[in-house]
Amino acid sequence: MRSLLLRLDFIHTTVDSDYMVRDFTTESLSHDPIHGYIPFTSGAGLPNDEAAEQDLIDHPWLQRLRHIHQLQTAWWVFPSAEHMRFQHVLGVMHLGSLTTRAWYDSLAQSCRNVPSQAYVESLVRIAGLLHDVGHGPFGHFFDDHYLDQFHLTHEDVGAHIIEHELGDLIRRIRRNPTGRLQPLEELDPRQVAWLIRRPVTGDDVDGHPDWLRKLRSMFSGIYTVDNMDFVLRDAYMSGYNTRAFDISRLIHYSFFTAKGLTLHARGMPTLINFIETRANLFHTIYFHRTVRAIDIALEEYFAETMRQLFPGNPLEHLRAYQQLTESSLMVDVARWADADDPELRRLGKHWSRIVNREEMWRMACERTMHFHRGQTESTTIFSEPDLVERRVRHHLPASLSDIPLRIDVAKHYHRPSARRPVGKQNYWFDSASGESVELDDDQLFQNLPTSFLIFRIYSRDHDHDRELSTALQKVAGGSESDTKTNM
Repeated sequence: MRSLLLRLDFIHTTVDSDYMVRDFTTESLSHDPIHGYIPFTSGAGLPNDEAAEQDLIDHPWLQRLRHIHQLQTAWWVFPSAEHMRFQHVLGVMHLGSLTTRAWYDSLAQSCRNVPSQAYVESLVRIAGLLHDVGHGPFGHFFDDHYLDQFHLTHEDVGAHIIEHELGDLIRRIRRNPTGRLQPLEELDPRQVAWLIRRPVTGDDVDGHPDWLRKLRSMFSGIYTVDNMDFVLRDAYMSGYNTRAFDISRLIHYSFFTAKGLTLHARGMPTLINFIETRANLFHTIYFHRTVRAIDIALEEYFAETMRQLFPGNPLEHLRAYQQLTESSLMVDVARWADADDPELRRLGKHWSRIVNREEMWRMACERTMHFHRGQTESTTIFSEPDLVERRVRHHLPASLSDIPLRIDVAKHYHRPSARRPVGKQNYWFDSASGESVELDDDQLFQNLPTSFLIFRIYSRDHDHDRELSTALQKVAGGSESDTKTNM
């Protein structure tokens, strides 16, 4: 049903002043299991001074995403979840069109000097297409275990690539499948780069027009063109759920007001369902015990591996970074197992055992905690994993006090206010009062937790799961039923 609705939206054409009757000679289609057909502009029939969206899609920086998995390391656990970030960014581009066409009129009414609908749609489409262009192998794992040493995120790298590597191409894109920019309009790569970066403390918004600041909620709010696609796509491809939430209803009841992206009260149950589904994906897919075990195994060798593979800061070695993908990394480390260099050979053998799931950490026990308003994990002992490990070892039998252990803490935030200043991106409309109010915990989480934490202890085998579970129960308190094991 979802695909049918989106296809009906896809074939709709308008003849507004800045929009055109569909020119199929400048358009191509991509088949997608989530959204049906995804249209994009292609080069045939375009003027020589114009670039097509396909020129971006076919660019090496985008094609590189065909070799970086969307699900980081979860594809090692969920056999059907082999989709790449390339498919995801096409989906986000497509949702950029659907949402812009649904919300543009309200944006124009709530802001002054808004560019044409074609400009806004193209801007959001290109930002959606390029929002993941800075990712390295294993996605967010690469942020945490490599980019962080340079005080970078994939968004910082992506913004640099957009402005300095793809900027000229972006400026030459003058149309999308349903609209053409006005004669004096030109896409600004700096606006694209700003949209894809998550707000941070001290973020400079003064130099950006009000309409652009409002558009940022489409990439950094509670429900975005990014997370709406990956919830649908990851749920479908992993086998978790073939129709994870009602995206058509969520888009239908959303609009812009003077305060920002706003959801009508009638759409609130759909938003809550979306948030619950996203949280369940974290719990069951992204934070699956074996997925986290693979991450722990990779952590032990990733820094050494990257010292052998890559020269340093990606911003200083863009050509080498363009060629660094999961595919290239996996081929390189596989060859190391037979290398003459003993250090490479040692690393290669470890990688071989990880890939074959021979060198694994096994979950011995776990404790899941849900936090409601006014509660945070910082008020519990689980905010200090090293302390928990020391106390667990203290409660183990003397013969087990020195066994190899790893502690893993996985946290997920439901609430919009959990990571300021990313808050204040979304509002809800109360039809009784006629006012827009910031979405906060009161509206969203009266009956739901605001966040959850999964605390796990891993060991090399399952021989001592019972002893570890008992020790964790003594440290953390509560009943034995609160502490799950593999027994």
